[in-house]
Amino acid sequence: MSENAEQHDTCYGIEITAKMRRSGARLARRFTRHYATQSDASFPLSACDNPILGPVFGLKDVVSDDTGTPIDYANAVFIGVIRMGYGHYRIGMALASAARARGYTPYWHDLLSFDSAGARMIRDMDKWYSRGSRLSQMSRVFNRLLWDPLMGKWYKPFRRNYPMIKASKILADVHAAIPRDTPFLATHPFNANGALHAGLERVVNVVPDNCPLGFHLAPGALHTVQSPSAYFIFRTLRGLGDDNAAGQGVPSSDVQLTGHYVDHELTANIPNDCDARLERIREKAPRRLLISIGGAGAQQAVLIDILKHLMPQIEQGHVSLFLNCGDHHAALKRFADTVPGFQAAATQHYDWADMQAFAVMAQQHKVTGLHVFCHDDPFVAVYATNMLMRVADILLTKPSELAYYPIPKLFIERVGGHEAWGAIRSAEIGDGTPECTGTSFTLHALNTMLQEDDLLGFYCEQIKMLHASGIYNGAYNAVDMAVGG
Repeated sequence: MSENAEQHDTCYGIEITAKMRRSGARLARRFTRHYATQSDASFPLSACDNPILGPVFGLKDVVSDDTGTPIDYANAVFIGVIRMGYGHYRIGMALASAARARGYTPYWHDLLSFDSAGARMIRDMDKWYSRGSRLSQMSRVFNRLLWDPLMGKWYKPFRRNYPMIKASKILADVHAAIPRDTPFLATHPFNANGALHAGLERVVNVVPDNCPLGFHLAPGALHTVQSPSAYFIFRTLRGLGDDNAAGQGVPSSDVQLTGHYVDHELTANIPNDCDARLERIREKAPRRLLISIGGAGAQQAVLIDILKHLMPQIEQGHVSLFLNCGDHHAALKRFADTVPGFQAAATQHYDWADMQAFAVMAQQHKVTGLHVFCHDDPFVAVYATNMLMRVADILLTKPSELAYYPIPKLFIERVGGHEAWGAIRSAEIGDGTPECTGTSFTLHALNTMLQEDDLLGFYCEQIKMLHASGIYNGAYNAVDMAVGG
């Protein structure tokens, strides 16, 4: 991992101009004033067992109070996360699961779990991001003219994002107590840059999505990516750096292609789970569809149309639907109020133990009907989808971080331009559909996958082949890079 590039006049071959430095300094001062940064803030760290995922893969929550026990740094792998949507939590869980499978103890270091200036800054940003995500689904004009370009293009130039890298020093204080040689896997550039500002030396910046942005860069970290195209873009900074500038790019020592970030529990069971899907096809069993609502709760309008379309098939026993509403109780109420027959048909699974029991039962027995999952705890909200993926035949989702998971997928319309590349990646390697836009075509694609066998069978066989080639081993590889340094 390279020395932090702030000490040089260039970063990855891009000149760090005086203007860029002034912009970074102004943003840092503004954050310091607005979020009441305290120069003497201290965050001693300890750990508690995570009540949900501690029993699953030994996850421990990092805390800064008197409730924890000492951290075993000799065997620790820190997972830096932020609860912004579900995607970064999902990647963090995959890394934690892989770390445990490799024999390490995963420690969950969530920037929002601290009473810090940085946490206040992130909450402000997340508030606007969530509002924008929901508004983009209510207004096509807003989505086309502002949100989609903003998410896919505005954050691309490194020059535009350099001030945020500089201002991320506001996040250093909650990393200061971590020994410098501790393996640290960051699921968001805020986590990576905060750790680097604190002096950590084994920072792996786990880049999400398949749409490289200048925003993703954390100079001084080792960057991991999920696809060859993302690797090429970071190596050359195409579209992220200066036009026609020779010599720019992240050096090969600072970026690695790992494959898709997937939990050990899912990766280790890919052959068996795909064979179970193929067996259900042969037995003409009710096709199992999983719908997972994202962290921002967007796309409820299109999901209502899909649910209305599915209800007759559910009532006739042709389709079994698993609907994970995450922690969006309002979305669940909206479905119950607007979809005829929904409330009467729904079997509710709102208890964590009941969710786990259902997933175990579904591995061995026939499942029919509508099953609804909802829970306030974000760990349950996210991990319930992981459990249900193993026993579902098809996942219907926007092309979020779920695009990289080993289950046949039908992609509905994206939320933000960056997500488009997740569907492109999945469609090209053959474990999911292209992005489906418009209600009519989405329902046509859904009917084809539910009522006919060729696409589902093809995707299952393709997933098994991809698994054999190591395409879903990204979480293991990222952990190995952090530990092996």
